[in-house]
Amino acid sequence: MSSELTNQDHCYIGRFAPSPTGPLHFGSLIAAVASFLDAKANNGLWLMRMEDLDPLREPKGAAEKILDQLINLGLEWDGELLYQSTRLEDYDKTLQQLAKKELCYECDCSRSAIKSMGSIYNGQCRNRISKPCSDYAIRLRTENGIIEFNDLVQGNYRQNLEVEIGDFVIVRKDKLFAYQLAVVADDALQNITHIIRGNDLIDSTPRQIYLQQLLNYKTPIYGHIPIIVNAQGQKLSKQHFATPIDTKHGPKLIHQAMKFLGLSPPATIRQATVKEQLAWGIAVWDIQAVPKLANIPESSLTAE
Repeated sequence: MSSELTNQDHCYIGRFAPSPTGPLHFGSLIAAVASFLDAKANNGLWLMRMEDLDPLREPKGAAEKILDQLINLGLEWDGELLYQSTRLEDYDKTLQQLAKKELCYECDCSRSAIKSMGSIYNGQCRNRISKPCSDYAIRLRTENGIIEFNDLVQGNYRQNLEVEIGDFVIVRKDKLFAYQLAVVADDALQNITHIIRGNDLIDSTPRQIYLQQLLNYKTPIYGHIPIIVNAQGQKLSKQHFATPIDTKHGPKLIHQAMKFLGLSPPATIRQATVKEQLAWGIAVWDIQAVPKLANIPESSLTAE
């Protein structure tokens, strides 16, 4: 990382952090455009992080494909690209910080056992004496208290972690570091001040804020935009076979993304280059114009 990006005097540092499980689809493009526009409209930096912690789910060449798609769409990031796969030793150090404070413990409970708890982990393994004989995850102890934040898009959001989530996993049974631990460590490393992402992750945010508090990290400002769902109500995603975007249609894609984000771009700029359209979007960006809905059906997107 360059010295410029480690300068904590920056007022705004945003990021986009895709998982390389396949090419970008329209849903992930909207998240990229929203975070890019918010960063640039606030004279900020826009960093790129590749969340490549699950190699069995990451096809060869997927990360490079995502980066090519972003560049072809004019979404160029600042500074060095960060790969989570290079950060394993740092995640382990973060884990040890929590372990020294006796904030985490081993858990070998099965999925069916957790489902029988109502899918909210009840701390069954908190006080176990012997080490599990089978594969185990590592969970973080939660507290009976409210974590809340003011989301830039969705407004006030509050959650009682112990009651609504339970002790959550920070290292999986397959020994891979869990998303919650890795994302908090990386946001702290990169001095991230603002996080604009899909509303499917708003439920995770209190867990991340809780970890930030335990580790004495600063809490970024969050904004969660609506996600696109298919006819079955499922998030438009690679897992649900979302169609990859074709950057040959870049101007049309950027135009559609800005419409989705509430910017009302005039039809006259639809034929402009992606960089010209993005420049227009930066000039008029207003995060308060983003729809407050949690989900928007794919079928409601206007064909152009």
